[in-house]
Amino acid sequence: MAYADPEFTIRRAAVADVALVLRFVRELAEYERLGQVVAATEESLREALFGAQPGAEVLLGFEGDTAVGFAVYFHSFSTFLGRRGLWLEDIYVAPPYRRRGYGRQFLTYLARVAHERGCGRFEWAALDWNTPATSFYRSLGAVPLDDWTVYRIAGDALERLARAP
Repeated sequence: MAYADPEFTIRRAAVADVALVLRFVRELAEYERLGQVVAATEESLREALFGAQPGAEVLLGFEGDTAVGFAVYFHSFSTFLGRRGLWLEDIYVAPPYRRRGYGRQFLTYLARVAHERGCGRFEWAALDWNTPATSFYRSLGAVPLDDWTVYRIAGDALERLARAP
């Protein structure tokens, strides 16, 4: 599936786009004040996105020939629904191209993917301080799940748990 309008085009990323994807990952991390945690490399992204068992899919957005953003997503699963869901891991539009409707077009595209694949949910997380994003998401009809807390285990804690008897 491809999406295009006269000014903005969305297409699936290909192996040849790995450097561009990494550039957007780094830009997003800087925006989110998390640049210091980026460990991804072209090699790790190539394997994770295009290797034998891809863990996610990537969309790229273009204004004309200029790459202006990306979205990374993968399938989740709801045991209660008994169906797959679509999880949006990251969405990013470069600052000079914001407020042109491109973020909305990415989300519309992904909603169509979720619908076509029979997903019961389309979900994502947003940083609490990112008021422009949270306001935008609410304007689309998305609702925050205030009664859920996301937990993460990583680094040394993950290693310790993995080695536990």
